[in-house]
Amino acid sequence: MGVTAILPWLPWKILFSFCFRVISDYNPLFLPALTCVGVGDVCNKGKNLIVAMSAEGWFHLFDFTPPPSKHLDGPGPHEPPTSDGDQKLGFKQHIPANTKVMLISDIDGDGKNELVVGYTDRVVRAFRWEDSSESSENISGQLVLLKKWLLDGQVDSLSVNPGPDGAPELLVSQPGCGYAILLCTWKADHQHPAEGEADSVAAGREAPIRDVILHQTSGRIHNKNVSTHLVGNIGRGGTQQHSGSGLFALCTLDGTLKLMERADKLLWSVQVDHQLFALEKLDVTGNGHEEVIACAWDGQTYIIDHSRTVARFQVDENVSAFCAGLYACKGGRNSPCLVYVSFNQKIYIYWDVQLERMESTNLLKVLESNSEYTELLQQLGVAGDDASTVKELIHRTLYPEHQSDNHPQPRRQGKMDSSKCWANIQET
Repeated sequence: MGVTAILPWLPWKILFSFCFRVISDYNPLFLPALTCVGVGDVCNKGKNLIVAMSAEGWFHLFDFTPPPSKHLDGPGPHEPPTSDGDQKLGFKQHIPANTKVMLISDIDGDGKNELVVGYTDRVVRAFRWEDSSESSENISGQLVLLKKWLLDGQVDSLSVNPGPDGAPELLVSQPGCGYAILLCTWKADHQHPAEGEADSVAAGREAPIRDVILHQTSGRIHNKNVSTHLVGNIGRGGTQQHSGSGLFALCTLDGTLKLMERADKLLWSVQVDHQLFALEKLDVTGNGHEEVIACAWDGQTYIIDHSRTVARFQVDENVSAFCAGLYACKGGRNSPCLVYVSFNQKIYIYWDVQLERMESTNLLKVLESNSEYTELLQQLGVAGDDASTVKELIHRTLYPEHQSDNHPQPRRQGKMDSSKCWANIQET
């Protein structure tokens, strides 16, 4: 599994040790405690960069795109970069310390990505990259603070979900299976500032203005301080483009799992007897509907579709970190993967995780969708809507050794006898 082939989609936990080594080589005296690692177009140049942030507040950017002169002679798509120049630190800036979680996404609907950072002191800040150079090759600029929000509870997850009008909404998890919508009001605040108000507007960027809409999804939570994780913008196939609000899911450490469309529309709720600490979304059936995937500390993994059909998967070891997504592990193509990090310093990647379907079904429904099956029925003179004859025919096909001459099947007048159908199949 090559590093360069999967860097744009590499799980953030796997990037920890790699970025730590590169930063340490850049400055041996500075050994940061990395808290957030992500990949995205944070500079809005159409190119993914690796973002690493430390607990001390140091923001690092890495660009692993090789120079044009090295494209021909450089490493292949499945070979890691080897030269020191390919691993050089691209940019470094200090922002407020105690970072906890990070999100790179368009949160205000302007078509440009912002950097959203959650902190251990219940604060969320939004930054935007401002270039100081027109060149798309060099990283030159700085992060500029857009807004600061102060929450009532600890922040464990950040996500973006389409609102009722289709515009993105920034969601933040709150303890007790709650969440908050953070309003991006900097456009209205900075449209036409007066000259005397310029300083107050700049100071207001850091002021803890509470543009926060808090939602509690249940009033019967046993522990209002239980940690909560959420994931938004869950894909639901072709119907997604015709709907307003997107789907989002929440899970808690005491085993509560919910899928919601709006604050007042609960699609389903599941209670399990495992401590859920990670929540992801992934299409494991290939139908465009992303399933909700939750992982517990003991390795129990739940895969739940939009109709609350549940599939469970057990990892043999206790899990310290989990993520799921489309990663290129083999064959140079992305496939659904589940990634586990154990407490024994091991990383387990289950690649090409695909299920034919989530919902329960029967053999007749599966065969009816097969054109070859319909043609065979026509050749045998069996009507597809004759359920009893079709079932008898399938039974004789699957279990021929159970047929007995002592119990001949009765013939139905005006219809093809299934025994003749079975004889025709044997002849062919």
